[in-house]
Amino acid sequence: MYQKYVELRDKNNLTDYRVSKDTNITKSTFTDWKNGRSNPKVDKLKKLSDYFNVPLEYFLEEETTKQ
Repeated sequence: MYQKYVELRDKNNLTDYRVSKDTNITKSTFTDWKNGRSNPKVDKLKKLSDYFNVPLEYFLEEETTKQ
């Protein structure tokens, strides 16, 4: 999930700081997700999906390996 967030963040030329300010999700929360210390709760995923204008399922779907 964190990788999907990073792709959207970078695609939109944003920083964790900017996303944090706009969504009220702390920067330390992003760091915890990145380092695997915690998993995002649905309410935070909903904020991110609304912020980036993607469906909530975008973050919930598992990555599939292409063969």
